[in-house]
Amino acid sequence: MINLSPPRALSRCFSSITWFVPNDPGALYLTFDDGPVPGVTDWVLDTLAQYGAKATFFCLGRNAERYTELLERIRREGHTVGNHTYSHLRGYNVSTRDYLWDVRIANDILHSSLFRPPYARFTPAQFRALRPHFNVVLWSVLSMDYSKWISPQRCANIVLSRSRGGDVVVFHDSYKAEPNLRFALPLCLEYFSAMGYKFAPLRSGLCVPLESKSTHNSPIPEGGEEGLLPEWTFRG
Repeated sequence: MINLSPPRALSRCFSSITWFVPNDPGALYLTFDDGPVPGVTDWVLDTLAQYGAKATFFCLGRNAERYTELLERIRREGHTVGNHTYSHLRGYNVSTRDYLWDVRIANDILHSSLFRPPYARFTPAQFRALRPHFNVVLWSVLSMDYSKWISPQRCANIVLSRSRGGDVVVFHDSYKAEPNLRFALPLCLEYFSAMGYKFAPLRSGLCVPLESKSTHNSPIPEGGEEGLLPEWTFRG
């Protein structure tokens, strides 16, 4: 099974994306995609609290809209929230206009300046349109907790063996990933806590800075970016 955690050298080729946090050898950045959902996200929050760990939740707008109490709890307990689109769209399968509107609808709910594309896939045009508005975050360690071909122990071993200071680690607070997640997350928290690592949330200031709007060439004709994307709102 091929693991999809990219080598750090790849970040030099795509330097406008946040892959990891440099110059922070004492921290790991745990992230959780596809929630929030009852029974999984609340368990993740309880488990993180046991270790005093903070994390970042890249939420689907449709789930955050349905389970507002979980979204509120994530923020209340000191974690950060990122935008993972409203509908979990694969960028290559939809037009730029439809993709950006899906992101926009999600951000009416999430109010975040962090964005992670589902499947790590979007078109160059979609990426260029998003960059002035969002810190685009991918990862340096992918747990593969969602894969039915990965055992719980293998999932844990991927994170334990590949993670080092500054890495952005991906888990999923979803029903699909739940069996592997419930096994791997406590092991990883226990191991890295014993090693002296802290678990920190991603914030805009830790990410690759936003692209200047003044130098941005919108890929959208007919009225440009402002006609396509209504005003974005953030919580900072």
